[in-house]
Amino acid sequence: MLHLASRSPRRAELLARLGLDFGLLDLDVPEQRGEGEPAADYVRRVAREKAGAGLLEVVAVPGAVVLGADTEVILEDRVFGKPADAADAAEMLRALSGRTHEVLTAVSLVSAGREAQAAVLTRVSVEALPEADIQRYLTSGEWRGKAGAYAIQGRFEAHVERLDGSYSGVMGLPLHETAGLLRRFGLLP
Repeated sequence: MLHLASRSPRRAELLARLGLDFGLLDLDVPEQRGEGEPAADYVRRVAREKAGAGLLEVVAVPGAVVLGADTEVILEDRVFGKPADAADAAEMLRALSGRTHEVLTAVSLVSAGREAQAAVLTRVSVEALPEADIQRYLTSGEWRGKAGAYAIQGRFEAHVERLDGSYSGVMGLPLHETAGLLRRFGLLP
């Protein structure tokens, strides 16, 4: 049985697109970047820790496989996680305004005897955002709980000039790479 170690409704929605039944695991895994830890290593580590923590929850279930993922927005080695509040979100949006940043999503799949991981890097170019647009977006509340303070699948998409990579990866689960991992585990034909 497949289990998704995530609180994200977007990840559950994306995983459901692959036509699989899966259970949800509501875990609280710390997302703290280590001092000197490269951004890419951090994202991969957190995805692996989420999957591992999930496996500990379902280890008694025969054939259990757990999928963990992490998505972070990265600009010049600065990792933009989920904003603490509206002021933090506004600061993130100002930093991303008129620039190209990276979104890295790592996916880890683990079972009692196997582990596999994929990571997808996408470059996202955001138009220059007038302060009024930033304030309107903050008022929408869509930024809450989103890495980099935006949801590409929502209102913010109108501010994206270019995307080079995986749209579903920016949403939180790169479907092509996830399907490949699931095939390796025999969960997809």
